[in-house]
Amino acid sequence: MTRHPPPANRTNVAAKPVETPDVALLVALLAAGGAAWWRRRSSEHAEWRTWRWAGFGMAALLLIAAATRPTIGATAPPPQTAGALEPNVFLVLDRSSNMAAPGPDGRSRAAEASADIAQLVDRYPTARFAVVGFASGPALEWPLSADAWSLKPVVTTPVTYPTPELSHVDAGAAGTVLRYQLLSAVQQYPDAKNLVYYLGAGTSESATPQREFDLPEGVVAGGAVIGYGDDAAPTLRTVAQQIGVPYVQRGEAGLPDTALTDVARPVPQAAGSAYRGTELYWALSGLAAALLLVELFVTLREAARTRLDRVRL
Repeated sequence: MTRHPPPANRTNVAAKPVETPDVALLVALLAAGGAAWWRRRSSEHAEWRTWRWAGFGMAALLLIAAATRPTIGATAPPPQTAGALEPNVFLVLDRSSNMAAPGPDGRSRAAEASADIAQLVDRYPTARFAVVGFASGPALEWPLSADAWSLKPVVTTPVTYPTPELSHVDAGAAGTVLRYQLLSAVQQYPDAKNLVYYLGAGTSESATPQREFDLPEGVVAGGAVIGYGDDAAPTLRTVAQQIGVPYVQRGEAGLPDTALTDVARPVPQAAGSAYRGTELYWALSGLAAALLLVELFVTLREAARTRLDRVRL
């Protein structure tokens, strides 16, 4: 768009036309710029709201994850069998006719041994028991079991095997059976203590070669060889040395306290730090708290701005 030229001056020199911008084009440019600015502002605002919602959602996820108490470097505790720490008590009982002889208190030696076994069962109420009887040969009368309630009436009944002659009695007849019972117990209950109580009258009149107790080294943790009768000592002291327990002579007063091995009652082991590892709930909770604090700050700031805008209006 051009204006009409002004009149010529007196020098008769023609004036040059003055160029002016197009109004429609200017309005279009302003509208396009405003639209671009508004779109950018709207996009930035939407993007900011998206980030705020993302932060809020992340805080919620972090709190849920913290509630599960995740850990790093944790190792599962080794599985344990029920009663794995309770002791294993092996009763090796002489069932020969030599146990039928009267003892110091007038009862038979077998009756005295039955009373002593009842005392042992009461001494170790949570233990597992096994009974190996012998005369000229062994017999597993009661496999290793924690059912002491059923065992007690069985072992407290005086019983002797029919032995034709005392010369056939073998004080070490139960050695092989006891060995394999101990090996089985070690495999099944590796953390339990093994106690061996040998109750016998010896073999002073036996002409049979006596077998020896060849037990695994370090397996027997306690017990005793209990002798019934004065003639039991020579043979049974050797048996006690082979088993690795002390020899105790049974007197009229009953089973002496020195024959009973003290076993500390097992205490359940709490899960240690080596099993728990490093817990991460505190770190997750801290991150969630930081995100929530940021959201709270932004919300309060927007509320303050809105209030100021209303006051100005």
